[in-house]
Amino acid sequence: MWTPPLVLIAVTTLMACVLLGGGIYETLVVDPAWPKRPGIIQPRNGGISRRRFWIPAHTVFEVLLILTLIASWGDTDVRAALLFALVSHAVMRVWSLVDFVPKAVSFEKADPADVDEAAAVGWTRRSLLRLPLDVITCVAMLVALAAA
Repeated sequence: MWTPPLVLIAVTTLMACVLLGGGIYETLVVDPAWPKRPGIIQPRNGGISRRRFWIPAHTVFEVLLILTLIASWGDTDVRAALLFALVSHAVMRVWSLVDFVPKAVSFEKADPADVDEAAAVGWTRRSLLRLPLDVITCVAMLVALAAA
């Protein structure tokens, strides 16, 4: 039976998977290349604009997750999985906002010739550590979906 909470859980799970997919794409495609060619991540130099994906994707997921929690609050199994997803996502977002985003913005704004390749490689290696948190969020959302 398709109830509004079940539909919300399914859509929120899909968005969690979209975020994980975006992280995997950046890890496998973008991050290996840009430290040697910083223009790849500089929109003003014809590169990609990561914020055009990440800001809307995170905003949609976070709004959906809150709505899903509200709609599913009465189901303890679903609520527990959703709260687990919320905590893992919040840890990743706070860490990103404190550490990764400011450095990414500085790489994007710097003259490509002035970007320290070693610092850029270090950023991409540390960024890998965020993927397990995205996986945890996705798994928790899938658990919530299965419990619903």
